[in-house]
Amino acid sequence: MSGFAGIIARWRVRAGYVLAVAVLWFARPTLRSIALGAGIGLLGLLLRAYAAGYLHKQDVLTVGGPYAYTRNPLYLGSAILALGTAVATHSWISAVLLLCYFAIVYSVVMRREEAELRGHHGNAFEEYARAVPLFFPRLRAAKLADGGGSFSFAQYRKNHEHEAALGYVLLLVILLLLWRWPLH
Repeated sequence: MSGFAGIIARWRVRAGYVLAVAVLWFARPTLRSIALGAGIGLLGLLLRAYAAGYLHKQDVLTVGGPYAYTRNPLYLGSAILALGTAVATHSWISAVLLLCYFAIVYSVVMRREEAELRGHHGNAFEEYARAVPLFFPRLRAAKLADGGGSFSFAQYRKNHEHEAALGYVLLLVILLLLWRWPLH
């Protein structure tokens, strides 16, 4: 599994570009679907931004902020972005492609990252994993010994989270162009 997981982790971004081409090819956006998808996507971007402002990759085990509700708030935000994209494209084929990609790739990536965190943080991660679900969030924040700090805009920038926002805006611009000048 680790070999397969490593391949998925290494190729997920490149495969995402191929996926984007396919999703856009099948897209049949309307102005209404783009607006609704943009609103849903904005929620995903806000969650990702909030999570990125807490995340100190590999330095410490991040358990505060959104990480007290789900161990993977960045990927939950990405799932919401994918949902927003599916709505914006107004295509069931694009929606199925996005759902399958996300379900396969990110379930593997989350488990791989979980194994890495377990190796780096041992018992602290085990305690965290018992208290906080992998993906679907708790309704209340887990009460953990280490609160995990506070949001930092500098950390948001360090994690390059602005790139997700720029990418989503580019996608919406392309969908607007496809709405105005359809491929088919």
